Amino acid sequence: MFYKPDMMDALADYDEARYVIFGVPFDSTSSYRSGSRWAPDAMRKASANFETYNQHFDIDFQDLLIHDAGNLEPYSSVDETLEDLYYAVRPIVKDGKIPIMMGGEHSLTYPCVKACAEGSDEDIGFVVLDAHFDLREEYGGIRNNHACVSRHIRDDITDTYVTIGVRSGPKEEWVYAKETGVKYYTADDVREVGIKDVITEVKEYLGDRKIYLSLDMDALDPAYAPGLGTPEPFGLTDIDVREVIRELAPISVGFDVMEIAPEYDNGISALLGTKLLREFIAAHAASER
Repeated sequence: MFYKPDMMDALADYDEARYVIFGVPFDSTSSYRSGSRWAPDAMRKASANFETYNQHFDIDFQDLLIHDAGNLEPYSSVDETLEDLYYAVRPIVKDGKIPIMMGGEHSLTYPCVKACAEGSDEDIGFVVLDAHFDLREEYGGIRNNHACVSRHIRDDITDTYVTIGVRSGPKEEWVYAKETGVKYYTADDVREVGIKDVITEVKEYLGDRKIYLSLDMDALDPAYAPGLGTPEPFGLTDIDVREVIRELAPISVGFDVMEIAPEYDNGISALLGTKLLREFIAAHAASER
């Protein structure tokens, strides 16, 4: 089901691994720029750039049990791909490991959250960093479009939901978010309040719940990550996103990095996405020491 494993520092066998990385090269519902199907292997290539030691957490990746399961081979159909992905992630969760996905388009997050929620003894929350609400019921006639992922997670899996960095969406989505009490922070909110205070508020809202944490890279300003499917100006900084990941990784049961389209830049978006993925692992591993 998976193929081509070669992420740097992912040296553990599956059975002994705590963290299982995998890619899903799928972008069939991309609405502006396709190309996120190339991201998993671009991120693997970028991983060769980084030292194994993370000084902030005093963690050496060579000491961590990380397994690269390779890439899921997708169907042309989004529905079939999501179903296959769900059945691929479910045993990872059942085996007590932390699934970490490299997308691919954001529609892929839904089956991962579903598998993590079903594998948890308690209700989990969902925190997403994203420029877009993704609260449509369907887009372009497709229910499982990348522009609908948060709506379906919220409706079907958990209404303990937070989005950070949002700054784009039709009026209907903004109205829906306000009328239904969606917990969200715009990129302007983050600038005005400060990322540390936002994180404090989010933690208070979540209480003692575990979460699935999803990073759509377009949460970042395109100055930091220009190679994206749907770049949106006036976004978060790389440090903002790093702080969210560092603080929320310890309560996360799964994580993903989505929507990098590497052919639209010189590799910087894949480098940043890979570094943030490594920050997640380091922060989570440090919390378990």
